[in-house]
Amino acid sequence: MRDDDNEVRRRLRGAAQAHRPDRERMRARVEQGMAAGPRPERQSKASRGAGASWLRVVTATAAAAGVCAVGGYGVASALRADEAGRSSVATTATPDTPPPAASEREHDPAPPTRRPSGTPATPPASGPPESARPPSGGASSRPADPPRTSTEVPTAELLWADGSVDPGSSEYWSQGEITLKARKPLTSLTVELRVDGAAKVEDTGNWRSLPEEDFDVTVGEREGFLVYRWTLKAGRTVPVGEHTFAGQYNHPDGKRDAHGDRYRIAAGAKGERTQWKGDFAPQED
Repeated sequence: MRDDDNEVRRRLRGAAQAHRPDRERMRARVEQGMAAGPRPERQSKASRGAGASWLRVVTATAAAAGVCAVGGYGVASALRADEAGRSSVATTATPDTPPPAASEREHDPAPPTRRPSGTPATPPASGPPESARPPSGGASSRPADPPRTSTEVPTAELLWADGSVDPGSSEYWSQGEITLKARKPLTSLTVELRVDGAAKVEDTGNWRSLPEEDFDVTVGEREGFLVYRWTLKAGRTVPVGEHTFAGQYNHPDGKRDAHGDRYRIAAGAKGERTQWKGDFAPQED
């Protein structure tokens, strides 16, 4: 049945394309009839009948030509519509290929993601990397202020100090004392007592008049000295006033000469710093 329909369409298409109405000939006949003018009244009925018959022929010919033209246009339109329908059916999208089995995915690379025709791919993000982009929100991009540096000032503006041997020392035991007078509240302080002749002395203890929990204390031998060191902890303050730091030790029998003992102090107070070095006065008899 479909082959017969195709054959009919083919023949109709051929007839429509082959039809060439002789428009010039029809126009010449119409003009010739109009130029002849009206017939005289004395013409016989036969003559009028012949004229009317000729006019009917011309009219019928023109009508036939018009019908053929309209029919050919209709056939051509129907054929184009039918071809368009068949073309639309032929280009219908086929369903996506089902995903491969798990075993196939292990060996074959994954197919590219399908996008609708005309949809551009998402452009790559521009701009600096996440790690180089400026912080969002209310964070300030201004760099942190540089740390404040303290100014070296004369020692007398911050403190005064003196070293001595405690009068209660004996022929085999001694106590070296450092007396410190703070003229301003000190926010940093390191006091170091250096007892000469480490090979001949032995540590027996130490103390300070300030709170014990405010200081880190170390005791050890260094460069031939028995060294006691008190360091003020961060966030603590030494108040204005007189304070004492003492180290105790055993020594060989007899009166000990403290001439070789030393002490050093490093202190700071609100942007100011200073250092103090001294020795020990001999023990009085």
